[in-house]
Amino acid sequence: MSTDGLPMVVPAQDLPARVRIHEVGARDGLQNEKASVPTEVKAEFIRRLADAGLTTIEATSFVHPKWVPQLADAEQLFPLVGDLDAELPVLVPNQRGLERALALGARRIAVFASATESFAKANLNRTVDESLAVFEPVVRQAKDAGAHVRGYVSMCFGDPWEGAVPLHQVARVCTALRDMGCDELSLGDTIGVATPGHVLELLALLNEKGVPTNTIGVHFHDTYGQALANTYAALEHGVTTVDASAGGLGGCPYAKSATGNLATEDLVWMLHGLGIETGVDLGRLTATSVWMAEQLGRPSPSRTVRALSHKDQ
Repeated sequence: MSTDGLPMVVPAQDLPARVRIHEVGARDGLQNEKASVPTEVKAEFIRRLADAGLTTIEATSFVHPKWVPQLADAEQLFPLVGDLDAELPVLVPNQRGLERALALGARRIAVFASATESFAKANLNRTVDESLAVFEPVVRQAKDAGAHVRGYVSMCFGDPWEGAVPLHQVARVCTALRDMGCDELSLGDTIGVATPGHVLELLALLNEKGVPTNTIGVHFHDTYGQALANTYAALEHGVTTVDASAGGLGGCPYAKSATGNLATEDLVWMLHGLGIETGVDLGRLTATSVWMAEQLGRPSPSRTVRALSHKDQ
């Protein structure tokens, strides 16, 4: 799918030269589907994403099937894509999940924490402190095995039960994950309520607490149409890792007000227009999301996918 030379490249000052896109569609996107997607389709999706130039593709989650049945095939899926020339992070909820992942050769691990008590209870069935206590040996064991560890922090900007989330509350969880050994943190706007000033304030506070910008990624949902604006603010601060989901797939099964993730195509369109390198072929990526939408039986919510696929008809 051709963009015919668009978007026109007009660089802005003081932005990163390159951004690493942490693609979450195959995990965060598909886990929210009502029906399970066949393992072979998931593997093909990941392969097509890699072929489009994405170098970090979150593959699956080694969580108990009772909690996320859509990802119950982790053991079957991971070997089908393990030969790809891409980083394939996987989410693990506890030591058992970590052991399953390491046994299959996973070398990039993610744990999933919450900045709020309500979401920790709904998603992890524990308090914030109890969940951090569970993650500590997981992170330690993963690091001992030579794995890279990412710490997700959800509800960083707002919570559907608690409302606005104090910045110091988010910082406490982030610094706890850093102190236990996480190499990278992903700040999640799980219900999409963040605005650019809020993003900048949180990033500044984390820097004050000793969390370097180069260890921070951002994960925005587009519930209120703010995901790209919030991403731009993060770029201005120096963030160079942005989570996104091909075709805008995903949401959060434990937060009903959460709509889809920032679409990878929409992100790439903006980044390329700013002259920021991603290594992603937008045409191939768009074709991949059109193909995946066909597998799911509905159109992609990504504005860029819709515009480019309509253009080719």
